[in-house]
Amino acid sequence: MALALGAYASPIFCKATSHNNLNSSSAAHSHSRDAGYVLRAVELADKSAGFTALHPNFGCVIATPSGQVAGEGFLYAQGTKPAEVLAVEAAGEFSRSSTAYLNLEPGDCHGDHSAVSALVQAGIERVVVGIRHPLQHLRGNAVEALRSQGVQVDVLGEDLRSKIIEEARKSCLLVNAPLICRAASRVPFSVLKYAMTLDGKIAASSGHAAWISSKNSRSRVFELRGRSDAVVVGGNTARRDNPRLTARHGGGHTPMRVVMSRNLDLPEEANLWDMSEASTIVVTQRGARRSFQKHLASKGIEVVEFDILNPRDVMEYFHDRGYLSVLWECGGTLAASAISAGVIHKVFAFVAPKIIGGKNAPSPVGELGMVEMSQALDLIDVCYEQVGPDMLISGFLQPIPDLTPVIPSVEETYAIDPTVTPYEPRIIFFYKTWDLYGAFSNFSPHPIQMPDENGNYVTWLSVEHYYQAQKFFGVNDPVVRDCVLRIKSAKSPEEAARIGRSMQRQHPDLVRSDWESVKIDVMYDAIKRKFSIYPHLNSMLLSTAGSVLVEAAPHDLFWGGGRDGEGLNYLGRLLMQLRSEFLGESPTSVANSFLASQPGY
Repeated sequence: MALALGAYASPIFCKATSHNNLNSSSAAHSHSRDAGYVLRAVELADKSAGFTALHPNFGCVIATPSGQVAGEGFLYAQGTKPAEVLAVEAAGEFSRSSTAYLNLEPGDCHGDHSAVSALVQAGIERVVVGIRHPLQHLRGNAVEALRSQGVQVDVLGEDLRSKIIEEARKSCLLVNAPLICRAASRVPFSVLKYAMTLDGKIAASSGHAAWISSKNSRSRVFELRGRSDAVVVGGNTARRDNPRLTARHGGGHTPMRVVMSRNLDLPEEANLWDMSEASTIVVTQRGARRSFQKHLASKGIEVVEFDILNPRDVMEYFHDRGYLSVLWECGGTLAASAISAGVIHKVFAFVAPKIIGGKNAPSPVGELGMVEMSQALDLIDVCYEQVGPDMLISGFLQPIPDLTPVIPSVEETYAIDPTVTPYEPRIIFFYKTWDLYGAFSNFSPHPIQMPDENGNYVTWLSVEHYYQAQKFFGVNDPVVRDCVLRIKSAKSPEEAARIGRSMQRQHPDLVRSDWESVKIDVMYDAIKRKFSIYPHLNSMLLSTAGSVLVEAAPHDLFWGGGRDGEGLNYLGRLLMQLRSEFLGESPTSVANSFLASQPGY
């Protein structure tokens, strides 16, 4: 995606005086240089794709006044050091009087404004921002903060305008398309992928489909899976193809596998039920085959029921679950349903130079109800790429959403709908680290020091690192010792959680015997330490006095609030308990009143 710095260096001609021509040439050169560095930031921002779960993609390049790159950085995963901090650390003293190029406005929900502070304290003189942050609670905050500190801030498309700049800005939009989609709608960014023959078939009349595309194309599909939070198939695909749907890259991020089946007419045994490589969720109609649901549950598979199973409701659920991007690898019937529901944003079609024929051979997209060619859906920003012997055609079914969705205030909403009252007890939801109260998450990037079995204090990169390691506290086994070391050295809370959960699932006998009775105390001790040693976090927690805190994970019924409030919300409870302790109160405020009135909590 990145372009060489000189790629846009062609001169711009206009009718003006020689003095203006000189200024125009200078501006063109300046824009070309700025665009080149921003594109490098975009390239950096995309570096962790496939290795970590999806998150806002940040890249930062620091260039000296002479044009030399002094430092670079990118956000590796949620709960890790900001790109700007890493770039400043790499540049050192060369940061002073330099320019920082960012593909995305810094976003900080941790109360310490670490990205902005790093740039200001390093002496950065100018910051070029690709796009403003799409999330409403972060949009414009960093730009304003930097300008208030005397830093010159230029935003592409606002302060800098030209064809070169617009192309760079477009790249910034593309690298964070899933985040922008999440900000503007209630569904994840969804990609429909399929492979077909030259005559438009995804299988022979018999249903046989292995393999239509080449090995090169299949490798690209693994990459697409690694860039997704989940991969969706329908019941027909699960029955006919018995897929694995793994990324097969030997490590890193593995997407959730999702099977959509209205009546659960699925096989008793299938590769998707093997949880050793990846996890699986089955979404179905409420009440479908209760006995089969129990069979799936016995294998560790999560079953989520919907009153009416349809792609829109399923995607809204996965939006609430925090997913940014979903890959659909389904058959034509489900693909048509998803397109009709308006949840598909982009298409990747691998076309193989083969002809299979067959009157009843299936096609990639089923019935859409269109009867005239004028009704056909046109792709936007179409790209063509040869992948081995195949041709990959990709494009958007709908444009990337507007960066500035109009969200009415509570008062405006109340004027339209009196059932929404601004006077109800306040409930604060938190989940991902980029949410408004992201610092409340156990994945937030705040190292803590906790005592080990000998009373010596050990530093853990996050609460989640410490919590996962404590599952194996006191167990004298070489496998456990290796696991704890891997948890401690994990680059992100996400990786620490993956290591700990995998060990717990594969070797339940190695988990400490008292874990279920002590895990709440372990979490409380860790978050108490975190909110005690970081004054800004302490202030943030105390500022929520009188509010109910709910960890909004719809799938976590222990630490989270669950999908419909049926979860125990223990993380929210512990934070409210800690808040009361800091305030010197007994926890009898509105929070407890609310919890007492909610049977799910």
